[in-house]
Amino acid sequence: MRLPIIKHVLGFIEENDEDWVVETIELLESMSEISSLKDEELDVIGELLSNLYGTLEVNQMVKGGMDKKEAMNSFMKRVTGSIDK
Repeated sequence: MRLPIIKHVLGFIEENDEDWVVETIELLESMSEISSLKDEELDVIGELLSNLYGTLEVNQMVKGGMDKKEAMNSFMKRVTGSIDK
């Protein structure tokens, strides 16, 4: 996951709507089922999905009253902590 991508998509949600991101996730998940995709292409789709799902989690924290920067840092610490285990 990349914090700059999450930050950018958060800005998109602020300007537009969270539903656009949810629909994009649905599209990417559907596309990942194409049997002719190469491993590299699936990796890219997977990385995009990770960032989009991460953005939705951070957005929920912000909706809950947390500062955007604090929410992003908290999320990344949680992700990094789960990778280290």
